[in-house]
Amino acid sequence: MANIKHSLWGASCIAIAATTTTGVAAQESQDTSAAASIEEVVVTGSRRAARSAADTPAPVDVISGDDFANQGTGDMSDMLRTVVPSYNVNAMPINDASTLIRPANLRGLAPDQTLVLLNGKRRHRAAVITFLGGGLSDGAQGPDIGVIPSIALKRVEVLRDGASAQYGSDAIAGVMNFVLRDDSEGGSFQAKWGKTYDGGGTQKQLAANVGLPVTDDGFMNISAEWREASPTSRSVQRDDAAGLIAGGNTDVKDPAQVWGTPEVRNDWKAFFNFGIQATEKAELYAFGNYAEREVEGGFFYRNPDTRAGVNTADGGVTRLVGDMDPYDGVTCPGGINFATGEIDNPLVIGSDTEADMMAQIAADPNCWVFNEMFPGGFTPQFGGNLNDAAIAVGVRGELDSGLMYDVSAHVGRNQADFFILNTVNPSLGSATPNDFDLGSYIQLEKNFNAEVSYPVEIGLYSPLNIAGGFEWREEQFEARTGQPESFEAGVLAAPIDIDGLGPMDPISQGFGIGANGFNGFSPQVAGSWDRTNIAFYVDMEADVTEKLVLGAALRWEDFSDFGSTTNFKVSGLYKFSDAFRLRSSYSTGFRAPTPGQQQVVNISTVFENVDGVLQLAQRGTIPPTNPIAQAKGAEALGPEKSDNFSVGFVADVGAVNVTVDYFNIKLKDRITQSASQTLTAQERSDLLASGITFAADLQAFRFYVNDFDTKTEGIDVVATIPLDLFEDGTTQVAFAGNYTKTKVTDFDPNTLDSCRVQLLEENLPNYRFNTTFSHATDKWRMLARGNYYGSYFEAHLDACDLPINAGSEITFDAEIGYNVMENLEVSIGAENLFNNYPDVNPWGGVAGAKYPVTSPMGFNGGFYYVRARYSF
Repeated sequence: MANIKHSLWGASCIAIAATTTTGVAAQESQDTSAAASIEEVVVTGSRRAARSAADTPAPVDVISGDDFANQGTGDMSDMLRTVVPSYNVNAMPINDASTLIRPANLRGLAPDQTLVLLNGKRRHRAAVITFLGGGLSDGAQGPDIGVIPSIALKRVEVLRDGASAQYGSDAIAGVMNFVLRDDSEGGSFQAKWGKTYDGGGTQKQLAANVGLPVTDDGFMNISAEWREASPTSRSVQRDDAAGLIAGGNTDVKDPAQVWGTPEVRNDWKAFFNFGIQATEKAELYAFGNYAEREVEGGFFYRNPDTRAGVNTADGGVTRLVGDMDPYDGVTCPGGINFATGEIDNPLVIGSDTEADMMAQIAADPNCWVFNEMFPGGFTPQFGGNLNDAAIAVGVRGELDSGLMYDVSAHVGRNQADFFILNTVNPSLGSATPNDFDLGSYIQLEKNFNAEVSYPVEIGLYSPLNIAGGFEWREEQFEARTGQPESFEAGVLAAPIDIDGLGPMDPISQGFGIGANGFNGFSPQVAGSWDRTNIAFYVDMEADVTEKLVLGAALRWEDFSDFGSTTNFKVSGLYKFSDAFRLRSSYSTGFRAPTPGQQQVVNISTVFENVDGVLQLAQRGTIPPTNPIAQAKGAEALGPEKSDNFSVGFVADVGAVNVTVDYFNIKLKDRITQSASQTLTAQERSDLLASGITFAADLQAFRFYVNDFDTKTEGIDVVATIPLDLFEDGTTQVAFAGNYTKTKVTDFDPNTLDSCRVQLLEENLPNYRFNTTFSHATDKWRMLARGNYYGSYFEAHLDACDLPINAGSEITFDAEIGYNVMENLEVSIGAENLFNNYPDVNPWGGVAGAKYPVTSPMGFNGGFYYVRARYSF
C-alpha cells in the first residue's frame, strides 16, 4: 500500500486529488500513524492552497518509492505493471528496436498518448520508434522510463484523466509524474539478486541514494544504480529446423531460434535533485540524469535452404549461387551465365547432383553459396547501446503582491546505437562481415516554460485562482549512418557491364542488399529533422460554494509543421457530505506526430503472407512524404484528436476509502501503419534512386497514416481497508482494479484489416486487478498479492493466419523482510510464486515460441529474489 505525502510537481500542474493504488507496503508503514497517513493531503503542483484528496476533481494513483524498492524485478516498466492495473507492458521479444525500449500502454491507448513528467516537467522522448507494434503501438515514440532507478524516487503519481489543456501534446490517456527524492540527509544502499524458477533471467543489482545539505536552506540528493540481467529462453524447436536435423544437418542449433527476454549489460543510471532557497521567497532548483545500457536479443532463424535473398530466390527450390568475379568468363555451377543472363544448370536443393555441385563451388574461390559460411542456417542477434541524459534548471517563488511564478528550461537527449551480430550482407558474398554497426537514432528536445498564478477575490467561497503561462519547445530527430558494409550493394547485387562498353546490363544475381535482418542507415536516408512549437495557456479554479468546486483550462498551441490546435477542459466536484464526493471532467486533447514518425526509414524482417505462404519477408517503412508513398495515398501526418469524459466518486465508509471512476475517451485520426503495399518494378527503381538501398529485395512497404477512430471506455476502482488483526504492527488490504474496452469506430479497410482491428480491440486484457495484504511491525514485515489478468487475443507473429485466444491467468507474489540490525533489512520474495505460465502457443512449431509472446503477465514464469538494504 503506497504512503501518501504532500507533493509538488511544479507550478505547471493543476491541482489533482490523489488516491492510493495497490502496491507493496512501504517500509515506513510500521509507523503507528499509518492509518492516518492514508487520509493525508496530496496536491500535485496546485496553484491553489493545499486541499484534501477528497476535495479535488481528478484522481491520481500515488505509489511511494518503497513500493518500487520492495519488488523483485529491477525494470521500471515491470514494476509499474505490478502496481497500476491499467498499465500494460509485455516482453517484446524479436521486435526490432522495441526490444531495447519497450512500449507500454495506459488505459489501453498507445505509449505516446500518455505524458511522462519528471518533477513536474515534460520528459524527453526516446529515440526508438516502434515499427512492430501490433496495431496499438505502431509508430509510437514515448520516453524511456527504464532509465529511472527506483531508489531515486520519492513517489510516482499517475493522473488518470485527460490533461492536454494543461500540458499539451500526449496527455490523452493520462499523466505519469516521477517525483525524485529531496532528502537533505541520510540515504540507503541496496543489493539484490534474483533468478527465474526455470532458468535464465538472473538479475544483479546495486543501488545507492544519499541526501546532502547545501547550506541551511538547500539539498542535493543523488542516486545511482547498476544492473545486469541474463537472457531467458522459453522456446521450442521450430518445425523446419527439426526437419533439417532429421534430414542429417548436424549444424542446426536446438533451439534454432530463442524467444525470451533480452540480455541487459552494464545498465548504469544516475540522477540528482537539487534545491536551495535563494531568497526568503524564491527557490533555485535543478535536476537531471545520465544513463547508459547495452541490450541484446534474438531475431528470426534463417533457414539454410529457404531464406530469400541469401540462400534461394524461388522459395527453396534452387540454391542461390554467387559469382564473386563475373568478368572472368567462368560460369559457376548453378550460377548465372552472364553471356545469356540465364542459369544453365540450376542447383536444385535436395537433388542427386547437389553434393557434387556444392563441392565444385567450394573448390572455386570465385563461386559462393552462403551454406559454406552457415551450413545450419543462422539467427542474427540484434541489440543497441542506449544513452540518455537530461538537465532542468529553474527558479520559482512568490512576489510581495502574492503572484506565484515558475520559470524553467530543460534539455534532454536520447541516443540508440544499433548493432546486429551473426548475420550477413548477402550482396558482399564471401567478403561479408558477420557483425555490423547499423547507425544511430538520436532524439534531442529543448523546452522553456514560464508561468504565473494569482488568487483573486470575487465573492466566491474561496478566491478564484487564475494562472497562465507560455511554453516553447523544439524537437529534433536524427538518423546517423552505419558502417558502409551494413547498407551497401556488393558485387552479388551490383549491375554488370559484360562487354565493358556500357551501359550496365540489367542482370541480377538475386542476392539481398544490406545487413540481413536490419539494414544499416545509408547517407541517403540519414539526416536531421526538427520542429518547434509555442503554447499559451490559462486555467482557473475556485470553491464556488462550500460544497462545489469548479475548474476550467484553455491551451493554444502552434506547431511549425502542421499548424495550431486549441484544447480546453472543464472539471468539477460536489461534496454531498464529508463521506461522499462526486467528481467529473470533460476535455479535448491531441497528440502531435513526432518528426521521427514523419521522416524515419526502416526495414524489418517479418512474417508475411507471400503468394498464400507464410514466410519471412523484408518489409520497409518509408516516410509518408516520399513520392512512392504519396502515390499510394499517403499524406503528411496530422495530430491525433481526443474527447475525454470522466465521472466518479470518492466514498469513506468508516476507515475504508473507495474511489470509482468511469472514463470515456474518443480518439480521431489515430496514427498507424498503412496496409502492406507491393512494389512495381518502376517503384522499386525509384526507391533505389532515392537512396533506399534495401528496396532491391523488399517484398512490401508501409508508411504511417492518420487512419482510424476509436472509443475507449472503462472503470477504475481503488479501495484501501485498514485492519486490526494483530496486537503488534499495522495491517492493511488494498485493492485496485481496471476494466478497459476499446472499439474501433471508423477505419479505412484498405489500411486496417479485420485482424488488425481485432488486435486493437482485444490484444490487451479487458480486466486487470490485484489485491495486496500487508502487515508490518518494528522487526519484520510481509506482503501477499494476487494478480488477475483477463483473456486476450494474439495474432502470432502479427499473422492473422495464426490466431491465439489466450485465457485469463492468476499469479501470486509474496515477500518477507526482517530487520537483522537496526538499519539493515534482509528480504526474500517471489513474483509469480507458483510459477504460472500463460496458455501454450498452439503455433509453437512455426517460429519456436512456446507461449504467446504478447502475454500481459509475461512468459518467464516465477522469479525469486533476495535483497539486503542498509539505511542511514
